Amino acid sequence: MRAWIFVLAGCLSAAYGQTRSAAGGLEPVFREMVAAQTSPAWIAYTAPGAVAHSCDCSNGSANGTVHLEGSSELNVLFRVEQKQVTKIRAVSGDCTLDAGGLPIYRITDVQPAQSIALLSEFASSHENAVTAIALHADPAADAAVERFAAPGQPEKLRENAVFWLGAARGKFGANVLRRIVREDASDRIREKAVFALYVSKEPEAVDAIIAAAKSDPSARVRSQALFWLAQKAGSKAAATITEAVEKDPETGVKRRAVFALSQLPHEEGVPLLIQVARTNGNPAVRKQAMFWLGQSHDPRAVEFFEQLLKR
Repeated sequence: MRAWIFVLAGCLSAAYGQTRSAAGGLEPVFREMVAAQTSPAWIAYTAPGAVAHSCDCSNGSANGTVHLEGSSELNVLFRVEQKQVTKIRAVSGDCTLDAGGLPIYRITDVQPAQSIALLSEFASSHENAVTAIALHADPAADAAVERFAAPGQPEKLRENAVFWLGAARGKFGANVLRRIVREDASDRIREKAVFALYVSKEPEAVDAIIAAAKSDPSARVRSQALFWLAQKAGSKAAATITEAVEKDPETGVKRRAVFALSQLPHEEGVPLLIQVARTNGNPAVRKQAMFWLGQSHDPRAVEFFEQLLKR
């Protein structure tokens, strides 16, 4: 059965069963506990989390407590059935847990690097295992996620690792993504890396998206970079998108760039669309600009169309 990993919000309640210490090593204790289960159960432990996050206790929680600052701890849970792990969840440390009547066995004294090593064993066989690793606050998580994103790994694993490099691994992740966008041979992986850079909160991510929009060898990747760049807005985005409308060698990319202009805030995008509709030498591009101007319902666009009709 495929294992699933969820980042879950929701305050729940449950009682714990047997507790074991991992002071002598996590993996042997974990394997022994899995092998001992004759009926479905959960095995859980706590590790430091990379990003503070909190349960949403607004729906049916026992005490209605909302922890505004979130938790810096991560609960990692494995559902075991027929002596195999069938589900893995990573949930906020300030959530209590409801196993639906199944026992929860707790492992204590878990070192973050040991947790990452254990979860890494599931990464190649279970689609979302990298998610829980990426949420760990430990340098070993950086190395693991980077390894999963490397050439030679299964493509689905690479795609997921690339996303989490942007979503959870901070400056380290952004730097790895910049390298992937520059060097990776896979158009699809570079496209996923552009989106991960958009998700990243690191300031250098925008420059990497701009570089992809200008120079990636794939028209599809350039188009996607322009789209995500538009969601960032700002003067750098507008200048890069306008340049693509004028200079990109592919008409399809030019059209995508026009659409990206339409995604900018109207005070930026509408004047640029009008300029394209008036001056661009490619009829398909001018037509695209006029289409998105019509969709904008902006008074400046209406005035532009009125001027055209009077000619």
